[in-house]
Amino acid sequence: MIAIVLSAIIAYLLGSINTSILVSRIFGNTDIRQHGSGNAGATNTLRVLGKKAAVMVVIGDGLKGVLAILFARYLTHILSGSEISEYAAAVCVALGHIFPVFFGFKGGKGIMTSIAVIFTLSPAIGGILVAVFAVVVLCFNYISLASCVASLCFPPLVYLFERGNSAFLVCAIIISFLAIIKHRTNIVRLFKGTESKFIKKNK
Repeated sequence: MIAIVLSAIIAYLLGSINTSILVSRIFGNTDIRQHGSGNAGATNTLRVLGKKAAVMVVIGDGLKGVLAILFARYLTHILSGSEISEYAAAVCVALGHIFPVFFGFKGGKGIMTSIAVIFTLSPAIGGILVAVFAVVVLCFNYISLASCVASLCFPPLVYLFERGNSAFLVCAIIISFLAIIKHRTNIVRLFKGTESKFIKKNK
């Protein structure tokens, strides 16, 4: 139990270190949440501050997801805990990114961090989800749609690849639910046909 609690706390604090907000303040002398879509994530950073800033955000958001799971594994080892610590960390690092304690509980949507978490927990499932994400982006040119589709695919893939691992399945359902809820305004815009495309073609 101690390993689970410590893993969850450390993961949440790691998740709360929102890279896009820090990058925008350091390199743009602004708050990314006040520009573009208002989302503190890689896509909005790309549109507002450019490629270099977006790459830094991708690396930072991915790194904290990996570290959260690695810390959980270490604590599980030294405290003789269970693998539930990893799944608790997976959920909490996503929660930290979405509701960061260091930035007024207003963060991003947690997609990049969640992808890093999934890859660390299961490279096979992570690879499939990235492939699904890429195909949807290439076919429809919407990052939000790709994120939602990949999120919906996550629990079924865990069920297929990790049969009997109920803790992982619950973790997948929660992360998927968080992603869909955070994309609710994007979903509305997709239905209305007003959602911004990833690559805007010149008229």
